[in-house]
Amino acid sequence: MHRPQPRGAHMAPSIVFDFDGTLAIGHGPVRAYAACVAEAAPVGSDFVARVDAELARYDSGESAYRDGYDIVGSLGEAAGASADALRTAYARSRARLGTDLAVVHTIDGLDAALEALGRSARLVLATNAPETGVDAVLDAWGVRARFDELHFTVGKPAGLEPLIDRLIADGPVLAIGDIYAFDLAPAAARGADTALVGATAAASPAPVTMRGRSLADLVPGIQTWAATAASSTSAPLGAGSGIER
Repeated sequence: MHRPQPRGAHMAPSIVFDFDGTLAIGHGPVRAYAACVAEAAPVGSDFVARVDAELARYDSGESAYRDGYDIVGSLGEAAGASADALRTAYARSRARLGTDLAVVHTIDGLDAALEALGRSARLVLATNAPETGVDAVLDAWGVRARFDELHFTVGKPAGLEPLIDRLIADGPVLAIGDIYAFDLAPAAARGADTALVGATAAASPAPVTMRGRSLADLVPGIQTWAATAASSTSAPLGAGSGIER
């Protein structure tokens, strides 16, 4: 949903948030996906246990998988689940998002952080996930109204490109996500700043502006970015800004 809020004639910075793995943390939704795969395809009675073992490796930085959903999809395919079965299982799992079958959390103080950031920047949610479940979770967290724009089923990485093009024409952009190739690379290629979060952030060789184990670690840096960007109509922060590049 595109719901821009006018901020006057001045150029406005924008912060683009991913959802899964960035705002939404915890493996509840991924385990729900694994359970739905196990219900829909003959992948073996130990499928969920194998997913859990690989998630533990991912959390410790030892896994080569992109994220939890990649783990489930890859293990499911290797076990014989068809592409249709995986798509159906994913859709079923998203309908469970935020329930006891797919518990999801966010960082402490998210509403206050977004409220403060919204004074300086346009706040945009851009996720590959469908709207199903996400809207309800945002409402439950009390933060849905904090976003100026909500974009679902974006089709990252390519689908992120036109959004970044539009936003960066109006001012500096900071893209935040847990998968560099999907959430950040299209933005970086267009001159935006980037923030990488998640279990793989510390070890990732990606040339990002800032990185942290979770969004909570980056809130002070993001606030500094927003305040600096709002006070200037220059290009996004770069060398010499005091922020890792």
